[in-house]
Amino acid sequence: MISVVIPLLNEAGTLATLHQELSDVAAAHDYQLQIVLIDDGSTDDSWQVVQQLAERDPRVEGIRFRRNFGKAAALSAGFDAAIGEIIVTMDADLQDSPAELPKLLAELDEGYDVVSGWKRTRHDPWHKRWPSKAFNALVGRLTGVRLHDHNCGFKCYRRDVIHEIRLYGELHRFVPVLAAARGFRVGETAVEHRPREHGESKYGWSRIPKGLLDLLTVQFITRFGRRPQHWLGSAGLLSLGAGAVGMVYLAIVWCWSRLAGAEPVHLHETAALYYSLVAVLIGTQLLAIGFVAEMIAALVSRDRDEFSIAEHTGPSEPVRRTARESSAQHRQSPSPAERESR
Repeated sequence: MISVVIPLLNEAGTLATLHQELSDVAAAHDYQLQIVLIDDGSTDDSWQVVQQLAERDPRVEGIRFRRNFGKAAALSAGFDAAIGEIIVTMDADLQDSPAELPKLLAELDEGYDVVSGWKRTRHDPWHKRWPSKAFNALVGRLTGVRLHDHNCGFKCYRRDVIHEIRLYGELHRFVPVLAAARGFRVGETAVEHRPREHGESKYGWSRIPKGLLDLLTVQFITRFGRRPQHWLGSAGLLSLGAGAVGMVYLAIVWCWSRLAGAEPVHLHETAALYYSLVAVLIGTQLLAIGFVAEMIAALVSRDRDEFSIAEHTGPSEPVRRTARESSAQHRQSPSPAERESR
């Protein structure tokens, strides 16, 4: 079973064609297909088209948001609805060709857990291509996940990946990075990129600063998400140490001027005093923020494992989960004597 998750926003003119192309590919390669269409607050007739497709084809499942919540939220809703062992994401604007789906699946069979499409020949204007190239190079340099096209929405995942990755904000473009941080194998294959013939692009220049901020967020999460004090505390100690050295130096200078009988040093007129005080304050604040972040990380870790299991023997995961839940319920439920006393 292959679940194709497709977020959409004002794409009424492309959905019927996209559905037909997916159906043709599934018939040609004997795929069991589920198509999940997520309407992310469209203002045109997209939802009516989704309803018509769902009435004609039981493989189609539609989800409609009350307003626009963003692509990451749409993908999360689609992942929750997906039932396939393999999950494919693609855009609804027909620039991603369903005919390339077998190529992605073939790459997945080579042992990868995530396969990202690479739009080797892009039919986009230069002001989108060049910033994208710079962004992809920066992501690869900082994260170690070197893909030609992190922004490509045409990707293929094993279900285990989706179970362990939580999307929010606009982190959808960094799923391969988040997956690699959990130990999954990430691959890439070139796919066809078709010119846009319907609708208009939903992304503008505002995408660039947002992408850079998201990159910093992902970099921090993947490297220090479980140990934030290692980063914040290190910066705090450096700042605190520099401030302390400055304060000690000024104290020595002041004492020496007194003992030597020289002209007294007026520290309040010395810029180094204020620099040292600011460094001490910043270092103290960073350490305090680090402790708060550690407490938050400790609370979050109760709901999510800090590791990723590739294989196991013995009872299956659902059995172990049921056992854990039963044990937790047993601990929380009062004993007969306690119920009687109550």
